[in-house]
Amino acid sequence: MDDLLLPLFPLEIVLFPEEPLPLHIFEDRYKLMIGECLEAKTAGPSQQEFGIVCAKGQELNTVGCAARIVNVTRKYDDGRLDIFTVGTRRFEILYTNEEKAYLRGGVDFFDDDPSEDVASDDEAQTAIELFRQAIQRLRKSADVPVHFSRPYRYLSFRIAAPLPLELDFKQQLLGIRQENERLRLVTRVAERLIVQLDVVEKARTKAGGNGNVHSQV
Repeated sequence: MDDLLLPLFPLEIVLFPEEPLPLHIFEDRYKLMIGECLEAKTAGPSQQEFGIVCAKGQELNTVGCAARIVNVTRKYDDGRLDIFTVGTRRFEILYTNEEKAYLRGGVDFFDDDPSEDVASDDEAQTAIELFRQAIQRLRKSADVPVHFSRPYRYLSFRIAAPLPLELDFKQQLLGIRQENERLRLVTRVAERLIVQLDVVEKARTKAGGNGNVHSQV
């Protein structure tokens, strides 16, 4: 039965499929959890996964994304670890189990609905161009290479992941099972973000100082 329970790592972040995520592991319960995931590598890919779930205070979202450990980048003398992970598959928590030091959950893994996992080419190109404009403004450089390979599966996640978007919006995206719907939402938010960045830059230039922006969606 334990093999059916996914180790859960509540964090104030939203992880998307295929998104890279470096983590510093310092709490004893999570050192134990990651150690068990590493020991299970020979048992198959699913045994290496743990679930990243967005948590705010005592509130735990029911939809999360599993993470696979790619490698351990550093081990400390006191048992702390730096690991590099990548998002794999989404899940919904059906129930939780507290028998171990860390939280585990019985989960239902899910993916996009059949035939709804790739956006139309026109929508994809529009979203990519807006992403390019946003990144150029964020990095204050017109020379920023942006490349997304076809087919554009999970394009919405790949665009949203590096942008400074609200956690609630990213959490909303995570649960949507149609790529076209996700991409339309991301496109609208990217348009608003570009406007905000332009306003901040004009204000900064006028004031001769620095400006910061965080997208409100």
